[in-house]
Amino acid sequence: MSKKGSEKFSLKKRSKSALYALNGLRVLFLEEHNSRIHIAIVIVVVTAGFLLKISNTEWLVICILIALVFSLEIINSAIENICDYISPQWSEVIKKVKDLAAAAVFVSSVISVICGAIIFLPKLYNLFT
Repeated sequence: MSKKGSEKFSLKKRSKSALYALNGLRVLFLEEHNSRIHIAIVIVVVTAGFLLKISNTEWLVICILIALVFSLEIINSAIENICDYISPQWSEVIKKVKDLAAAAVFVSSVISVICGAIIFLPKLYNLFT
């Protein structure tokens, strides 16, 4: 049996890895309701970005924040699933783990809203004054 790091590069294996990741996104959007809320918000934010002609730097911030929120939502969902598998019955420890994972998504979402306000509110103000 070969060591993990000593295997030769395989395009076929890399392709399978990409398919597994895409399946993870499919699971996220089909099974996790919050991900659909995030998608709706992304559509609004991207549309506003085009309409209000935000700068390249502002687009970079928006893209990083979108990636951050979705990445944490994926990690949160994975943690919740593994917790449910390990402990189907209610547990104070499992609740704590799930709450902490959810808090990560919440913090990134709140920071994203604050950054969005910093980017979009002045443009909206200038539009209506």
